[in-house]
Amino acid sequence: MREIMGKSLSRLLVFSVGLIGLSSCTGAYRESVGYDVDQSFSRVFLTDFNTAWQAVLDALKSSSLDVSNREAGFIQTKWTDNTSDKNFTDSFGGSDAYLKAQLRLKVNIAKGFFNGLPSIKVTIKKEQLVQRDVLEGWVPIQTDDIDENTLLYRIGRLIYIRMKIAALEDQKAKEAVE
Repeated sequence: MREIMGKSLSRLLVFSVGLIGLSSCTGAYRESVGYDVDQSFSRVFLTDFNTAWQAVLDALKSSSLDVSNREAGFIQTKWTDNTSDKNFTDSFGGSDAYLKAQLRLKVNIAKGFFNGLPSIKVTIKKEQLVQRDVLEGWVPIQTDDIDENTLLYRIGRLIYIRMKIAALEDQKAKEAVE
């Protein structure tokens, strides 16, 4: 049994190393063709603005907010030091360690309509700056897409939960009236 587990574990390790190598090759290709560092990720949710706004605030609860403008539908977090996270993740790819790394998130929430229903488009942009040595200064780098997609997923789940709770409350209110 231990031999089977050992073989499975070694295959998983080889597969993981292969994926990491593939992602670093993709990054090199993107840089060679002039890949845009400033990416934004968006998703449309079929809900009202109030529900989406509160879901975004709840999803960003662990981050310190720098700007929170409800009327403009804009939220920006403060610069957060993520040197240890960045050095840990990049240690598997074979790149050099960073002296300092920091990031901030910018979230736009826009009202709209989809098939006659109110909808909200949430757009997330992550700014990541790194400093490899004291003489280099801060340099923007390309995002790994993980934080943005995770945040969009979390916002979607929070919206879903809020909508389910609202539907259950409406159902209970109708039953209480009858």
